[in-house]
Amino acid sequence: MKFVGIDIGGTGIKAGIVNEFGEIIVKRDCMTDSEAGFDKVMQDIFNLVMSLLDESHLTMQEIGSIGVGIPSFINQKGEVTCVNLGWHQVNIVDKLKEMFPTVNTYVENDATVAAIAESHFGSMKGHPIAVMLTLGTGVGGGIIINGIPFTGAHGMASEIGHVVIGENYFNCNCGNNGCFETFCSATAIIKYAQHLLAENKNTSIYAKCEGKLETITAKMVFDAYREEDKIAKQIIQRFKSYLAIGIAGIINTLDPHIIAIGGGVSKSSDIILDGLDTEIRKHILYKNEKFADIVVATLGNDAGIIGAAFLGEKR
Repeated sequence: MKFVGIDIGGTGIKAGIVNEFGEIIVKRDCMTDSEAGFDKVMQDIFNLVMSLLDESHLTMQEIGSIGVGIPSFINQKGEVTCVNLGWHQVNIVDKLKEMFPTVNTYVENDATVAAIAESHFGSMKGHPIAVMLTLGTGVGGGIIINGIPFTGAHGMASEIGHVVIGENYFNCNCGNNGCFETFCSATAIIKYAQHLLAENKNTSIYAKCEGKLETITAKMVFDAYREEDKIAKQIIQRFKSYLAIGIAGIINTLDPHIIAIGGGVSKSSDIILDGLDTEIRKHILYKNEKFADIVVATLGNDAGIIGAAFLGEKR
């Protein structure tokens, strides 16, 4: 049996046909034309699926299900509001049924989708209670319990990025202050770097961005950290301190077997994981007990496609 997985992002849509072993047979992508509106994005998804079927010489009757991961919460009516895509209460569930009436379709939050993939085919395989943290533009979370994604009574669970873990000098996009993602995302690293460089330009980060603070990237900061840059060390140490607080909260609440860190920031896992366990132990309740293994996700950019493809199989 073959399955279709679709990963909708703010800038791009990735789609693939996946076999029962979690292997992507063929994949394609296109730009997310969010400015053209919801219907245009959905038409692009339809075109991607048709082109995948054509390329793989398959018919829709040979597809077990179609799953979609989106950077948003889906309410019980099947409606989505997503600022990054410019969507306000659009019914993606009904639209997918309309476009693909002969096959079962499923929609889930993109971090939960990535967690499904890592749980069944990647870094979290074999661990009954597992949590995925995606550190990218924001912070996403996916919780897997006995192979099943946990989404709560109303589908709103696992919004780990919006758990308040401290007080920050700026508010989150959600309107609250102190959200996990305002401390531990790529955006948070960039904002804090800009904040510090506005007062102190004695750092290699300033040279890397050629004096244009708006062009600073998280990679620049991590690269400067590797060069023993003092400002970069201050930025990353702050990031890791709050990451430890956030992870300790997950451990104190769920006591998972494993926590996998994915997303673009995880590319600097050599820095992130160094000493992180020690920092986490400071904040967990039972300080002398074993706690979750902290690892790096292994499926990379394919996790969204693979996890989405298996949404129907994990219900």
